[in-house]
Formats: sequence, structure tokens, C-alpha cells
Amino acid sequence: MTDTTRATIRSFIVDNFLFGDTTQPLADETSLIDSDLVDSTGILELVAYLEDQFGFTIADAEIVPANLDSIASISAFVVSRTGRQTNVA
Repeated sequence: MTDTTRATIRSFIVDNFLFGDTTQPLADETSLIDSDLVDSTGILELVAYLEDQFGFTIADAEIVPANLDSIASISAFVVSRTGRQTNVA
């Protein structure tokens, strides 16, 4: 299975918040906020990236942990907004 949306999001997070360090495992469900990988400024960077990469606008009310706290939740949020499948067989 290919998971292009999730892989794209993971790549951005690894490159921008882990500075390309792939030696540290990052599970899809890991809280980016609780693990101190992303702070409030990082959330704004993430929002700008998602809007640019996936072509939709994120309302202020949507900038909540339920949508942006893990790779899994971000991926599900993107799919809900764009209709893009995360898992393609």
C-alpha cells in the first residue's frame, strides 16, 4: 500500500521539526505537541504548509489538537478537507 498524503506530511515534519533526523522513530499516533516536536510557531508553519501543499484554507477554529497533533490526525484532517485518499492499494 502507498500512503502518499501521510508520507508527504511525515516528510515535512521530519525535515522541518526533526531537521532531517530519521534515527528517531516517529509513530503516526505520536503527539507532536506533547513530545515537544512542535510549538505554537511550528503549528503555524504546519498550517501554512498544509494550505500550500494541499490547496485549501484552514480556518482558525480548525487549528486544534484534534486536527494537528499527530501525523495520523493531520492526514485524516487533510483527507476530510480534500477528499484525497491516504491509503491507495
